[in-house]
Amino acid sequence: MKENVIKEKSFQFSIKIVFLTRQLKEKRTEAALVNQLLKSGTSIGANVEEACAGISKAEFSMKISISYKEAKETLYWLNVLKNTNTISLEEYTSLYKDCDEILRILWAILKTTRMSGKK
Repeated sequence: MKENVIKEKSFQFSIKIVFLTRQLKEKRTEAALVNQLLKSGTSIGANVEEACAGISKAEFSMKISISYKEAKETLYWLNVLKNTNTISLEEYTSLYKDCDEILRILWAILKTTRMSGKK
């Protein structure tokens, strides 16, 4: 079976987000921040999964677009957490790099899908 890089990277990123949010909950970090990060960070992979199961090119492109937006939102929440000294610079840098890589892959998929009209 052919490896799907974006599915694997977004899944692994989701796992990292779950572990981080568990730690933040233990520290009694603001629940709203933790929940927003958990929702957006895990939604990236969920939407990639839905895109791969899409029945049309339009549906595929829409779900990849949603994944991209969720990744952008995740970067926002990571920035908030870093700038409020809620997460360490090391945690931030690692997650930021992972999310940025996912964003680049998703953007390339969107460009290819929309320009070629292929899934």
